[in-house]
Amino acid sequence: MSKKESGASARAGEVVIAVNTPSRSYDVHVGAGVLERVGAVARDAAGGERACVITETNVGPLYADAVEASLEAAGYKTSVLTFPAGEQHKCLATLETLLEGLAEAGLTRDDVVVALGGGVTGDMGGLAAAMYLRGIQVVQVPTSLLAMVDSSVGGKVAVDLAHGKNLCGFFWQPSAVVADVRCLASIEPSLMRDSVGEVVKHAVLADPELLAELSREPLTFADCPEEKLVRIVAENVRIKRDVVDADERERGL
Repeated sequence: MSKKESGASARAGEVVIAVNTPSRSYDVHVGAGVLERVGAVARDAAGGERACVITETNVGPLYADAVEASLEAAGYKTSVLTFPAGEQHKCLATLETLLEGLAEAGLTRDDVVVALGGGVTGDMGGLAAAMYLRGIQVVQVPTSLLAMVDSSVGGKVAVDLAHGKNLCGFFWQPSAVVADVRCLASIEPSLMRDSVGEVVKHAVLADPELLAELSREPLTFADCPEEKLVRIVAENVRIKRDVVDADERERGL
């Protein structure tokens, strides 16, 4: 399969995977060092004049400055909203704070939210974008393995309620996804090992060759070449893409 699967511009070593759902078509950019391309990708995919980065207190100090600089280089007026890290903050109270922040930043329907972080941030940023002004565009920038291979693709965004997880949300597809495997270096080893379960699940369901490879060479991260990480993440995105394209709202497959 070619490195470039769509009309989006890509640099050497970057894999671009096209997602085509009934509600929106978009590209997922996977590579090493592609965080610096968030602004260019957002400009091509979403346009607008203002971009608001939504992130959390663990990820923000690591990557928000770089993403904000990339957005500014692409011509955006930028702002950053940071909420406390942790699943316990994936709630309506946090969502309200983020929505007020978007209003204070002056975002319009033509502008874009950039969700920078793991699955919780993808949910919070995506849901805030889906609700603000009845829906504005969002670019997902996953920084965890689980978010890269699963939750950033497909548009499922939600918050938890007292009665259960993810009970309040939407299907709101992003305008683009940018997954930089170098961000995985900042993830705790125990969390990385846990996230590999999703990679194995995808392989069991849809990719016998990948399953055989993982059986021969278990996926570890201390000395894993970036090219291998890019390939494995991209293959998992393709598997998730095929499911989402066929059954966007989880009514069958």
